[in-house]
Amino acid sequence: MRHRKAGRKFKRSPSHRRMLLRNLATDLLDHGRITTTLAKAKEVQPYTEKIITLAREGWNLNNFRRVLTVLTRREVAFRLFNEIGPRYKTRPGGYTRIYKLAKVRQGDCSAMAVISLVGEDETPSKPNLQGGASAAPRSQVASGV
Repeated sequence: MRHRKAGRKFKRSPSHRRMLLRNLATDLLDHGRITTTLAKAKEVQPYTEKIITLAREGWNLNNFRRVLTVLTRREVAFRLFNEIGPRYKTRPGGYTRIYKLAKVRQGDCSAMAVISLVGEDETPSKPNLQGGASAAPRSQVASGV
């Protein structure tokens, strides 16, 4: 029985599980959003939020070294302290968001989810095709040029 045992094992050894979380956290901080299973997204969310909290405190050599022990790529740690941390300076927590996807994974019917950094997904949903400098003139669109 595993009463009061926190965390998920994912049928992996402890070192493999630790490396899985490190890779997921590094990719999330590098790309801003990742698609994974719902269980992995729920497991990596507090892991990533603790890392962002360290970076939010500002440049500190001790915090930087602590982050380097978790992340797998040094350039992601620099990006975390220079871009991501200052962006969440006034936010008291909740730096990530999990969206459940309607489709399940076809191979094993696992529930899928998208975990993203808050503020990364604030792009316009539809491009503005009317007016503006980015839109092509109607004559070129109609003729296929």
